[in-house]
Amino acid sequence: MTAHDHTPLAHRRGECPAAPQPSPGCCSAPTTPPPTGETIPLYLPQPPLASAPQRPTAHSTLLEAAESFIHQFTGENPDSGDPQQRINEIKTEVESSGSYEHTPQELVFGARTAWRNAARCIGRLYWNNLTVRDLRQLDHPDDIAEQCFEHLRLATNSGRIRPVISVFAPDRPGRPAPRLLGEQLVRYADDPRSSQRMQLVRELGWKGGAGRFEVLPLLVQAAPDRPPQLYEVPQDAVLEVPLTHPQHPGFAELGLRWYAVPAVSDMTLEIGGISYPAAPFNGWYMGTEIGSRNLGDTDRYHLLPTVARLFGLDTSSERTLWRDRALVELNLAVLHSFQQASVTIADHHTESTRFLAHVEREERRGRSCPADWSWIVPPLSGSATAVFHRYYDPPDPQLRPAFVHRTSVWPG
Repeated sequence: MTAHDHTPLAHRRGECPAAPQPSPGCCSAPTTPPPTGETIPLYLPQPPLASAPQRPTAHSTLLEAAESFIHQFTGENPDSGDPQQRINEIKTEVESSGSYEHTPQELVFGARTAWRNAARCIGRLYWNNLTVRDLRQLDHPDDIAEQCFEHLRLATNSGRIRPVISVFAPDRPGRPAPRLLGEQLVRYADDPRSSQRMQLVRELGWKGGAGRFEVLPLLVQAAPDRPPQLYEVPQDAVLEVPLTHPQHPGFAELGLRWYAVPAVSDMTLEIGGISYPAAPFNGWYMGTEIGSRNLGDTDRYHLLPTVARLFGLDTSSERTLWRDRALVELNLAVLHSFQQASVTIADHHTESTRFLAHVEREERRGRSCPADWSWIVPPLSGSATAVFHRYYDPPDPQLRPAFVHRTSVWPG
């Protein structure tokens, strides 16, 4: 599972395989005139008006989503019992409380399946190995912050990164659950992507952020309409990798580094009609996410000109391909540095091959594998990777379980 920054990928969109075009006129009305002499009626009999359909209630919508999920869960877990009995239990629970509670087994399956359904993630081959931390009993910001830091420690695993999700309390009728503000549990204060979060922590009294690559505090809201609370991230919760280059000793003097665990924290986990707004999850990095996007993008650290100068590249013309050469050197430094530090990272060629293995496995099991081509194809040497040259099942925004991007509502 790799992490993404939810930014448009215009620069990484190559020539995507064209979608099939509809046949001409397949959706248009017939234009052939009637035969000569035929009378055209001025009025056509209409069928009787049907009664207006009833608007679905919150309970009916929730029960429909729950029933669909239970059938999926029992279908893929034949030993889990009678689906109808479980559905009846859920109906009783919803009628009495307006909601229902997933069993631990349902929660694990739902979280893992949400990863399997993530159309923008290239690292889904290992979806069934996701470690699911059931923390639904926690809804106080202090407890959530403490467990987010523990999440980072567990996921770091001395450099052998483990895919982990920590699921906190769900939304309940009239009682929205806590939220985490910020795209990832770890972000740097000097990253242009963090400007709004930086402004917010300043308003909350944070005095840091003067140095390079300083980790921002964690922000936890007790509820969507409550001001966030600020928590400093402990040093032992964040493993960072200093970046060096295998052939250029001077690269280390740039003072670059990056954190090991990309824990996404601004997405709501939705399972069977239940929303878990605080459910940070991580996989491991693919090198291009750091080298091409975080460090290379012009609206991020914009380091390609710096790297080009370091390597003495001719920047007088775009035709020298100095940007491409600098991008390769930057990505090579990232992969080399993580490997030297014994921290898990994937290269884009290997991860592309793994993704196609995942697609084939899903197809053998009769399941679709939705994929957003513009996110699956890496932002470096796209056409040289295995994922470039084929079609994929289109993303389905209604597919559940799923991780759904959540926009912060604070400050209002």
